[in-house]
Amino acid sequence: MSNRALPPPPPPVHLRTWPDRHTLLTDRGMALAVLRTKHLGVGRLLLLWLCGAGAMVGWALLSLVIQQFEDKDPLVFVMGPVFAILGLAALIPSVIGVALGIRRDRKIRELTDAWLALDSDPVSDARLRAPGASLAWLLSSVVLCALGLWASLGVAATAEPGRDTYGDVAFGMGAGLVMWLTGLVGIVKAVGYYRWALRSRGAPATGGAHR
Repeated sequence: MSNRALPPPPPPVHLRTWPDRHTLLTDRGMALAVLRTKHLGVGRLLLLWLCGAGAMVGWALLSLVIQQFEDKDPLVFVMGPVFAILGLAALIPSVIGVALGIRRDRKIRELTDAWLALDSDPVSDARLRAPGASLAWLLSSVVLCALGLWASLGVAATAEPGRDTYGDVAFGMGAGLVMWLTGLVGIVKAVGYYRWALRSRGAPATGGAHR
């Protein structure tokens, strides 16, 4: 989640050394292309899903503790703390990873706004909207949300007393909730990015061209 791979912000006005506007637009276009990829790239989507999978693993381990208590397993006092620690070790980093990803997205938007303010270029600005990537994020996240809702509501609706334990129900509903939340993060990001890109394209450049 480091920002080291991100392009630096454009230099202050008094330190700009672009020889001409063409060179400025070239550097601007390259920076915007990298920022777009860092925001909506396939790697970011897979990383979000990886965090979701880690949260599901963590919740599954925590559910085992509930099942052991229900089954009155004598090993619960030995294995219970182990499962709880492992579950939290998988769940907490996943939540932190999503939070850091949201923070990184905010940094990417700030850098993108800074580069956009230098000048305007219809070609690179049109690519910034990235409708294909936004649509891929949106559709995949909608599917994940639907699966999560189906899993949570399905478990709650089909649970049978005496056959399904509280641990089983907790795992099914928790796993579905994790999927739904992961998909919701993706939906909010896709829609938010697309709307922001449209507003950014319509905003006039404030930094001027080559100085």
